[in-house]
Amino acid sequence: MRRCVIVGGAEMKNIAAVKKYLREDDFFICCDCGIVHCEKLGIKPDLIVGDFDSSEKPDTDVETIVLPCEKDDTDTVYAVKEALSRGFSDFLFIGVFGGRFDHSIGNLSILLMLDSLGKRAVAADDFSELEIVSGKPAEISDEFEFFSLLAMSEKVYGVCIKNAKYPLEDAEISCEFPYGISNEVLKGRTATVSAKRGRLLLVKVRPSV
Repeated sequence: MRRCVIVGGAEMKNIAAVKKYLREDDFFICCDCGIVHCEKLGIKPDLIVGDFDSSEKPDTDVETIVLPCEKDDTDTVYAVKEALSRGFSDFLFIGVFGGRFDHSIGNLSILLMLDSLGKRAVAADDFSELEIVSGKPAEISDEFEFFSLLAMSEKVYGVCIKNAKYPLEDAEISCEFPYGISNEVLKGRTATVSAKRGRLLLVKVRPSV
C-alpha cells in the first residue's frame, strides 16, 4: 500500500532535509496553501483539499475538494479522514509545524488520533522527525544529534530507553515536567524507546547545518 504524504502550508526552509523523506510512489495530498511547496519539493499533488482561505483555488486538472470555511475539521484533519477512507494506513506529514502555534498543536493531535487507530504516522520539519510511541518500541539511529520524549498522557508508565547517554528502565514520565529533553544516542548504536502504558511524543533532532 502506498504511503500518504500530507503537505501543509507551514514554512519550510530546509527543503533538502524534508525531500529525503519522500518516495517516488507516495500519494501526495496538499492542504490549501500547501501547494506552494510542490515546485520546491519536486512533487505533483494527487489530491488538493482546502477551503482556500489562505490561497486561491488552483486552476488545475488535479482532483480538488473544496471545503466550506466554517467547519469542524481543519483542512489537514479533513485530508487525513479522506486518506483513511481511501485505505491509507501509513502517513508522513510535512509543512504542518511552524507559524501559528494553535495549528501546530492541532496537527500534533492528528498524530495521536492516527496512533489510536493503529496507523503509522511520522511528521518531519526543518529540524526534526516526530512520532508517537505507545504500544510498539521506536528506534533512533545515531544520525540524529538529540532526541526528546514528552508525555502525551497525564503519566506514562514503564518507560525504557536503551543505548542512550541517559538510559531509563521502567520509569514514569509526567506531562507536567519535561524530564526527557535532549538525550543522545550512543555512537555506533541504535537507541530504543518503549512504554508499557500511556503515550509519548518522540522528537528526533537532526544535526544543525
